[in-house]
Amino acid sequence: MPLTADADIAALLAGTHSIALVGASDRPDRAAHQVMAALLAHGYRVIPVNPALAGQAILGQTVVASLADIAEPIDMVDVFRRSEYVAEVVEDAIAAGAKSLWTQLGVIDHAAAARAQAAGLAVVMDRCPRIEIKRLGLPRR
Repeated sequence: MPLTADADIAALLAGTHSIALVGASDRPDRAAHQVMAALLAHGYRVIPVNPALAGQAILGQTVVASLADIAEPIDMVDVFRRSEYVAEVVEDAIAAGAKSLWTQLGVIDHAAAARAQAAGLAVVMDRCPRIEIKRLGLPRR
């Protein structure tokens, strides 16, 4: 089961330092861009992942094509892709050694979440970290 208790979500966010944001967008009107900005402002290290924008910069961060292109440890993979792509992202997250998987509002794949959990990743599904950080009153990092 994905994490749903406030204490568990708060602990996950408190223990997270680096976030790979899959489906990053360079368009300020997109949720992926707004959430990335909020996570950066909160003090997280955010690595944008989008093969179409690889090598470019979003909010001062260099975009990589895939999770496999990230040379540093990944605490969390935040997924801004449609539900049908979550299973693929989960496999990439497992291969990259990520500690957790977070799917955004409306992004739901129970089988992929179970696969991630079986591989040892903590999972939060169908939530937004920007909303949860504010709702839980978490301090800036």
